[in-house]
Amino acid sequence: MSTTRSIHSWLDEYGESHTNATNEIIHWICVPVIFFCVIGLLFSIPSPGLPLIGDHLLAKAAIMLTLVFYATRSRLLFVGMGTWCVLCYWLAVGLQQSAPWPLWVICLVSFTLAWVGQFIGHKIEGKKPSFLKDLQFLLIGPAWLMAKIYRRLGIDY
Repeated sequence: MSTTRSIHSWLDEYGESHTNATNEIIHWICVPVIFFCVIGLLFSIPSPGLPLIGDHLLAKAAIMLTLVFYATRSRLLFVGMGTWCVLCYWLAVGLQQSAPWPLWVICLVSFTLAWVGQFIGHKIEGKKPSFLKDLQFLLIGPAWLMAKIYRRLGIDY
């Protein structure tokens, strides 16, 4: 029987490869951009609207699965990441309606540049990205940033 790791264990392990100040700054920029771009790219894939659910099913399904991941690890991180997901979704709606380029183009270019930034940060850090060890770290990265915000606000997550 496997046990679920605590959120603190995940965040501590993630933090071990994010101790360099420059790498951390890069992550504060690139991780939210990557997170948004995944939602934006999924939002861009046409899907039929369904009653009560509407359009953009892939983006909504990905958000729901992501929120289940966070909910099983920390209620407060779930709330923070849920808020972030809603903001990303609204940004995708806004960009799709008013941006001069298609949303998928904006997201694809931004996603690529942000990953280049991430790998530069890890080159500076001298450590491999955590997700190379376990793909779940792709979801821990945004939670790591949210946890830092919570700690600055004195909130125990």
